Amino acid sequence: MPAAVVILAAGSGSRVGADVNKVLLPLGDVPVLVWSLRDALALPDVRRVLLVVRPDERDAVADAVAPHLGDREVVVVDGAETRHGSEWNAIRALAGEIESGEVDVVAIHDGARPLAGVPLWSATIAAAREHGGALPVVRLTQLLTAELAAVPGPLVGVQTPQAFRATELLAAYRLADADGFDGTDTAGCLERYAEVAIAAVPSTPLNLKITFPEDVELAGRLSG
Repeated sequence: MPAAVVILAAGSGSRVGADVNKVLLPLGDVPVLVWSLRDALALPDVRRVLLVVRPDERDAVADAVAPHLGDREVVVVDGAETRHGSEWNAIRALAGEIESGEVDVVAIHDGARPLAGVPLWSATIAAAREHGGALPVVRLTQLLTAELAAVPGPLVGVQTPQAFRATELLAAYRLADADGFDGTDTAGCLERYAEVAIAAVPSTPLNLKITFPEDVELAGRLSG
């Protein structure tokens, strides 16, 4: 059964020092956002790809991604004031296909993480089908407290794409909406409102999130 992919691209470029959305910055020969979009479209079992964008950037995003779609279709969804709200907008757009059983898993990804790669996408979606939910993790080292004491480990950092069985995801976000809950990431909402086992999928620091100016340069070197 096919999956659906949601790529969040409704952020800004303020911390990265740009006057445009950071996902529209160039990385290699294409915008940052196109890297994730190409990965999603390369997955063999994806029925639907949604891009969540700021309403005032619909045209800019369309111009950036249109040359890379080929004959594939991408649905554009307006983002909200928060990440959780943007996710909920996308999940609501998929509700009909989820309820009809046309989509069994939904993967949600930060468009500012351009280097996840098809193998990580595939592994995360497969693990979500098997366990109920899945997210990429990478081991963290050399963490210190505010008093400069070493933080005991092992500790891991959580990345995206995060993937979940679609019916549980939709039910959890409906409950969150009724409660007025606004989570920091997809897994946090599922942990609160659904009894879903969430598997850890090994990842690497290569799957970095572009947040600061130096991240753009680093991603460029890694992608070359």
